[in-house]
Amino acid sequence: MQRVCFLLKVRQDRLAEYRERHAAVWPEMRAALSATGWHNYSLFLRDDGLLVGYLETEDFEAALAGMEATEVNAHWQAEMSPFFEALDGARPDEAMKPLTEVFHLA
Repeated sequence: MQRVCFLLKVRQDRLAEYRERHAAVWPEMRAALSATGWHNYSLFLRDDGLLVGYLETEDFEAALAGMEATEVNAHWQAEMSPFFEALDGARPDEAMKPLTEVFHLA
């Protein structure tokens, strides 16, 4: 099982709405994430907008590709893109660049 951690930056003026959106993630989005291999997926948001994402999956590239093939993900990414800084035209899911794990205590 791969452990994947990534960072994104939520716009300061959109923090409250970002929290609200994630308090009510669409059921079909949650189902698609589960079906495409996203397990123990968590998002942590700091007050300055730093977003830390963590998930476990058998194959991160396959999990991303699985979500990219879903219609619900296209809608979610289109709605969520304006919340983020520095995407340079990419969707948020395309900007999820895994950090290198340097320590793990099992």
